[in-house]
Amino acid sequence: MKIAVLIKQTPDTAELPKVSADEVRTGDVKAAMVINPWDEFAAEEAVRLDERFGAETVAITLGGPEATDALKHALAMGVAGAKRIDDSQLPDGDIWLTATLLAAAVQAEGEVDLVLTGKQSVDENSGSVHVGVAQKLGYPLLTNVVEIQEVEGGQVRAVRLVDGARETVQVPLPAVISVGKEINEPRYPSFMGIRKASRAQIPTLTPEELGVAVPDSHVRWDRIRKPEERKTQVQIFDGATVEEKAAKLVDALLAEKVI
Repeated sequence: MKIAVLIKQTPDTAELPKVSADEVRTGDVKAAMVINPWDEFAAEEAVRLDERFGAETVAITLGGPEATDALKHALAMGVAGAKRIDDSQLPDGDIWLTATLLAAAVQAEGEVDLVLTGKQSVDENSGSVHVGVAQKLGYPLLTNVVEIQEVEGGQVRAVRLVDGARETVQVPLPAVISVGKEINEPRYPSFMGIRKASRAQIPTLTPEELGVAVPDSHVRWDRIRKPEERKTQVQIFDGATVEEKAAKLVDALLAEKVI
C-alpha cells in the first residue's frame, strides 16, 4: 500500500495576529512558518497506517524552497519520503491550480492507494483543496474522518463526523481522505528523526515535469484586509453566595439586552 500525504507550510498560529494585510498582499510574510497544524494529523495518520499495514509513505507540498522545512517535519515524524512542487512561477492564491498540481504529483508517484490531507489550512481556511484533488484524480472523497478502521480487499473503512453523529463508511481504493483533529495525537519528532530529516535531500518538481500547463489564475484577490479588532471587557461579580453572584450576572446581561 502506498500513501501520499499532502501538507502545506503556514504561519505559526501564535503569530497569525501579527501578519499584516500588506505582508499577505506581497507574499512577504515575516511570521515564523511551520507545518500546517491540520496537516500534522494527516502526517501522523500516514505513519500509523504504515505501522499497522506496512505502507510506503510520501509527503508532498507546493511551495518555495522554504517549504522544505514543513516536509522535513513530516519526515522527522516518520513519513518515509517527500517531494516539493516549485511554485516560483505560479500565480498566488489559485486553489484550483494548487489542487491540479498536487493531483499531478500524486499521479507521478504511481499506484497510490490513499491520499491523506488535513481538514483545512490555518491561513486561507478554504477547506477545499482536497475536494479539487479528489475531483482531478477521480477518487472517492471522505471528509472529516476521525478513524480509519481497516484497509483491506481494495476497500477502506472509516468513521467520519457528520452533524454531531458518527458515520461508518466504506469506499473502494484509491481514495482521498481529509482527517479531523479527533483522529489522533501527532507525535513529537524524535531526536534521531530530526537528525535524519535534516540530512534528507528533497526532490523538486516543476509544473512542466508534471505535465501541467500553468494557466492564467482563476482567482483574483481584489481586497485584502484584517478583520476589525474586537474590544472585550471582563467583569468579575462579587458576592457572599453563589446566588448573589448569579443575580448580579443576570442583571448585567439584562442591562446589555443579552437576555
